Amino acid sequence: MEENEQLNEAKELLDSHLNETIDEELSAADLAHHLKTLKKHDEELFAEYLEKLDPEMLGDVAIEMPDHMLKDVIEQLPAEKIVEALEELESDDATDLLQYIEDIDENKARELFNELDRENQNEILRLRSYEEDRAGAHMQTELFSAHLEEKLGNAVARLRREKQEGKLENVSQLFIVDKEGVLEYAIPLEDLILFDFSKTLKQNIEEAQADCYKPHVANDMDLMQDVAVMVQDYDLNVIAVTSSTGILLGRITADDIHDYIQESATEQIYNLAGVDDEAEEEDTSLVKATRARAVWLLVNLFTALISSSIIGLFDDTIASYVALAVLMPIVASMGGNTGTQALTVTVRRLTLGEIEFKNAAVALKREVGIALINGLTFACLMGVIASIWFSRPMLGVVIGASMLINLFFAGFFGTLIPLTLKKFNIDPAVGSAVLLTTVTDTVGFFSFLGLAKWILL
Repeated sequence: MEENEQLNEAKELLDSHLNETIDEELSAADLAHHLKTLKKHDEELFAEYLEKLDPEMLGDVAIEMPDHMLKDVIEQLPAEKIVEALEELESDDATDLLQYIEDIDENKARELFNELDRENQNEILRLRSYEEDRAGAHMQTELFSAHLEEKLGNAVARLRREKQEGKLENVSQLFIVDKEGVLEYAIPLEDLILFDFSKTLKQNIEEAQADCYKPHVANDMDLMQDVAVMVQDYDLNVIAVTSSTGILLGRITADDIHDYIQESATEQIYNLAGVDDEAEEEDTSLVKATRARAVWLLVNLFTALISSSIIGLFDDTIASYVALAVLMPIVASMGGNTGTQALTVTVRRLTLGEIEFKNAAVALKREVGIALINGLTFACLMGVIASIWFSRPMLGVVIGASMLINLFFAGFFGTLIPLTLKKFNIDPAVGSAVLLTTVTDTVGFFSFLGLAKWILL
């Protein structure tokens, strides 16, 4: 019964949107969600509504679809309609959608690309020439620009035409360039109403405070994480992208930054857990998701064997003093949690560009200092508890000293491991947790059992 209600609700909302009878317009993500509901319950109905989407709507919705639904799009809809949908999208979105299609079917992507007009092909090729982490890969080439010598009235009339023709969306600034295309100024549209439409842009700027219109600029080869920091620091809704010589190439909008940050955060979270984010999508097969997780579990198994071998070196000590087996997990657990705290903070600061390997000393001092203070506090607390629990004061000394040692190394390596991986251009989130766990378990078990053998036996 509940499934029928979901199906009917999705069908009703899609009908209302397609017939433009709905009070509140549905987003592309909403439409993709409702289509997903149709596909889950009725494949034929899903195919029927897929056909009803016009090209402009299809492009936006297709970007939001998971791979298994996008595969249906490229298999069920004619190539002409998909090509038209690609041409309706802004350059960055068209590039992304074509990449998603290529990941599913390279031949289909090549066929669609060849059917695009030359201008769209050139834009896509330009954006795909950049590495994924560079600003140029995330910019859109559609923007509102004008020359210094152009009359403001003419520029605004051109903007009106391009908006009516659907060539521009989300315009918030007028970018002003010189004769060579070098970016000089960026003027918010709300300020243009204060200008004289009969004068040139150069005359208007000279009469105004020109310095306030100096633009914030990202170079096309800048790291995207640096661009994201700049947009956040200056609270920008759009940032111009230029070449190394200052020529205006495109723009990156706030929603692009938001998508980048969200994707990066998701990737970092999954990587810290040793999980492949692509394998964790809802539509991914159970076998593929299981295999992706099993790889890191296998790595963890070998590191666990290393820790167990340390315990094996002291089997006589544990057999002589059973209380050690009871307390041993506490030492490893406290070290692991302390290391994870340092690791998480360091990875986040690396992602935001707040620290680098060259200034690692500051981060190391801070995290080691925090670990030592907490280590001293909890070493004393656990020392008292162990002394009372097992009526052996020296046992409290052993576990207290061991916890202090382990928490020190946890804070040190929890900071050093991601910094070192970043230094060698390895994603600091990938594998850091496994390496750190090996360190904290090994140091924890060795220090605890070693001190016990030396002091108690």
